Amino acid sequence: MAEKLVKLGIKRQKGYLYYIDKHGDVSCAKMKRGAKKGGSPKKVAKCGIKRKEGYLYFLDKQGDVSCAKMKRGGKKRKK
Repeated sequence: MAEKLVKLGIKRQKGYLYYIDKHGDVSCAKMKRGAKKGGSPKKVAKCGIKRKEGYLYFLDKQGDVSCAKMKRGGKKRKK
């Protein structure tokens, strides 16, 4: 189950990809469609989320930042 981290209530625009960038903030970029090029990313909201290893961070349906533990299948590798 996902855990809500920050309530932002971001309204999404059609044709844009929303994601959590490497600084822990919410960014969006225009998606590439056929011959049309995509756009450069722009910051939507500052959150400053500190990421933990093994978790997936995303913008949920309500426009809030959430995280969920990643499920990994297969065999464990020997180090």
